[in-house]
Amino acid sequence: MKVLVTGGAGFIGSHIVDLLVEKGHTVTALDDLSSGRRENVNPKAKFVKMDVNDPKLAELFTGERFDWVDHHAAQISVVVSTREPLADARVNIIGTLNVLEQSRKNGIKKFVFASSGGTIYGEVPLGAADEGTVFVPVSPYAVAKAAIEYYLNFYFHEYRLPFISLRYANIYGPRQDPFGEAGVVAIFTRAMLDGKTPTIFGDGKCARDFVFCKDVARANLMALETDKTGPYNIATGTATDVNRLYELLSAETGFKKPAKRGPARPGDLRRSILSPEKIGRELGWHASVKLSEGLKQTVEFFKK
Repeated sequence: MKVLVTGGAGFIGSHIVDLLVEKGHTVTALDDLSSGRRENVNPKAKFVKMDVNDPKLAELFTGERFDWVDHHAAQISVVVSTREPLADARVNIIGTLNVLEQSRKNGIKKFVFASSGGTIYGEVPLGAADEGTVFVPVSPYAVAKAAIEYYLNFYFHEYRLPFISLRYANIYGPRQDPFGEAGVVAIFTRAMLDGKTPTIFGDGKCARDFVFCKDVARANLMALETDKTGPYNIATGTATDVNRLYELLSAETGFKKPAKRGPARPGDLRRSILSPEKIGRELGWHASVKLSEGLKQTVEFFKK
């Protein structure tokens, strides 16, 4: 198949490109390199430097005649979205609609969207959020992700554009940016390896559901290949708080100092855990990389 991966030079997108290339697909990675890195792109994939709002996107679609689209291009910072909601909407809503319109016009057979279960569900005080959990987005970033899910339903019912939205928990692994505000694993790892003491904000008991990037790439491949349509959580269903994560990474990196402590950050969720039961039952996907092994691979990447 001919596949377009938007955001294909980014952290998650580049791992998806790698897997698609490995499976023999013809892959085009589109990225404006605002957060992605050219060196992340598999040499066997075609690279196109382009913004998803570029009018030339239409020419790319008509010229390449893609079969599948995997849409990961996004403004990725919750903090930036809060500070600049118009800029966030330009990329995460209008940009995604541009890709959807070209997909509709060019007969795309499957559209996969990178959604965010870690933000659209809001607080998950007990248990794990499933795909029927009501959206409670509390940032413009989360609002945009939720809005696109509604648009996807519209495009399916109006134009019969098959889609799957993958609602990610907290994704981590090699190639994640350690210098932004997202990605606590990357931030802690880079700091510890540089001999700097990371800061834990609040009491460190904020719990997250950590999923390794290569498991996520596998989920995208399954989503592209299936004839099913709809949302799926990409998660482990397991809670790990920040204090425990700090302990695990300290052991893996050999870092001996206790964390610095800072005030809790406004808007940080206390608990965000998702249920992977639906995708396990319907597509046979399960997170295969345990947190300890994923952290080991991540640390090894940053050491290099």
